[in-house]
Amino acid sequence: MSNSSKTNKKNGPADKSKDKAKDVVSWVDDVLKRAVEYGASDIHFEPMSAKLVIKFRLDGVLNTVEELPKSLSDNVIARLKVLGGLLTYRNDIPQEGRIEIDPSREERIMDQRLAIFPTIHGQRAVVRLFYRNTELMSLDQLGFSEDIYSALKNIAAKNQGVLLLTGPAGSGKSTSLAALLRYILKSFAGKSVVTLEDPVEIRIDGATQVQITPHGQMTFPTALRSLLRQDPQVLMIGEIRDAETAKIAIEAGLTGHLLMSTMHSGSPAGALLRLLEMGIEPYQVTSSISAVLNQRLVRKLCNTCKKKIEETGLYEAAGCEACFNTGYKGRVMIAEMIQLDSQLRKAILEKADLDELEEILKDKGHATLLTDGKRLISEGVTTQDELNKVCGIPM
Repeated sequence: MSNSSKTNKKNGPADKSKDKAKDVVSWVDDVLKRAVEYGASDIHFEPMSAKLVIKFRLDGVLNTVEELPKSLSDNVIARLKVLGGLLTYRNDIPQEGRIEIDPSREERIMDQRLAIFPTIHGQRAVVRLFYRNTELMSLDQLGFSEDIYSALKNIAAKNQGVLLLTGPAGSGKSTSLAALLRYILKSFAGKSVVTLEDPVEIRIDGATQVQITPHGQMTFPTALRSLLRQDPQVLMIGEIRDAETAKIAIEAGLTGHLLMSTMHSGSPAGALLRLLEMGIEPYQVTSSISAVLNQRLVRKLCNTCKKKIEETGLYEAAGCEACFNTGYKGRVMIAEMIQLDSQLRKAILEKADLDELEEILKDKGHATLLTDGKRLISEGVTTQDELNKVCGIPM
């Protein structure tokens, strides 16, 4: 065999394929590493007709960080599947898994979850990163206004009732609930605290945490019914998703348990009406619900590059290397809370609609999300544009 033939054999298709695979392996590892360095909450791998777009969600906003040729898309997704322990030969079904954490990043990351979904341009992947956030462990670190902070402490001291947290996904509800449970465990020693979650996102020392697995036999209603016979005093349900769970949760709040949970609702009044729509009787809502807390996260201005507007004394976003040229770095909470008084209870018993409830709150001088946000604007923490965006107000 000639030298020429040997050379061709050495650098043949199989070897090129190995080099390509090796490049993808190192590239995927690098993307995961970079995402942690930037503090991204999610990494999106989005297939397009001619390319694969990679985006980092930074402070709640997606930013494109890289684009790859379409020819590499399948290799990248395959590598993610291997890392997540998924079926590499199934490209036609959604799959979910977890990616083992690199030892060098264990101090910052506590979990990495992978979700794969088929699209017309190929498989789409999202990796969600969960950080060990030691700065947001206690209730007084979350940035609540003094009124809401005081109200939450009063609710935590009660022996029964229901506290609902509302807001979209990624608005910090789990962080708030975890901080409130830690406050209860610290302030009222000896209380039995149990959580039901899908999945368990934040570890809480001193609490019994139960993970509900999707499609398993132990559903939220089944687990909740059984737990009520386990002598709990404080119960936290990750989310009230259906009428059956809502019914048991309300009954728990009426029978000597302090129960906390979340609901997807745009406003506190909307959450109360959603319970009625789920078949909960008005008198049960008025007797069990202690308060509804509605919250959002707004981006904080980057302290390195924010600019002061001389005419107004307020600040605006600029953009620099430290904030990925977004003008913002980190997020802070805005919140509103309603506690049921005689006027609201009467309106609920009379089955008032959303507009009527909102009008009652307005007449009472209810402090809205916008009200709380204006406090942060005046302190130079965020901007009006960011507040409008988060609250869904047209620019």
